[in-house]
Amino acid sequence: MSCRLLSVTLDVSDPAPAAQFWAALIGREIIADARGLLLPGSETQAGLRFAPSESARLGPDPIHLHLLTEPGHDQQETVAVALRLGARPLDVGQLPDEPHVVLADPAGNPFCVIEPGNAFLAGCGPLAELACDGGRAVGLFWAAALEWPLVWDRDEETAVQSPAGGTKVAWGGPPDAPKRGRSRQRLDLRANGDLAAEVDRLVGLGAAVLGSTGGGVELADPGGNEFFLTA
Repeated sequence: MSCRLLSVTLDVSDPAPAAQFWAALIGREIIADARGLLLPGSETQAGLRFAPSESARLGPDPIHLHLLTEPGHDQQETVAVALRLGARPLDVGQLPDEPHVVLADPAGNPFCVIEPGNAFLAGCGPLAELACDGGRAVGLFWAAALEWPLVWDRDEETAVQSPAGGTKVAWGGPPDAPKRGRSRQRLDLRANGDLAAEVDRLVGLGAAVLGSTGGGVELADPGGNEFFLTA
């Protein structure tokens, strides 16, 4: 058995402005479904889902989106487009000489516009990386869960990537930000086969079942990060 990464879900108070912002910025269509507004991905690009929620943002977000400035394109022009679409500059403690630019989308979700020529994300496409909180054990869990190879494993930092390439999913290592309540961000997966059997496999890898809802099962990875699995 195995599962496929479909999207990262971001809980927001009003899904429409956030979905419209990202659709315009990275060139995606918007599809409404029972769980919110989905910007479908592909074999090599993660999808984005914006789900309605009135829950408050408690502490730092566990997932940051990284957009890659493709070779031949101007990073500042990408930033200018994002600002025109409704983004705002965000100070997360970055140093003035750091080459990436940190912004927040209209719903307050942080993201970085990565400089052209970044060797680690070269060829990963527009939505180049999901940068997540978590130590090495979390990265190893996800490598096994998705059956994706580790493309980085150094000093507690890990990253995985589909064999087809595209969006990387990375974990920055300790220290983990304190977890305060249910996360507003989580990965959405689809089982390639029997749902119950895939749940059993993931539990065997270290996941914990949190409950069943909305036609699927919610679980948590070894770092306590929620994720959702559907048939």
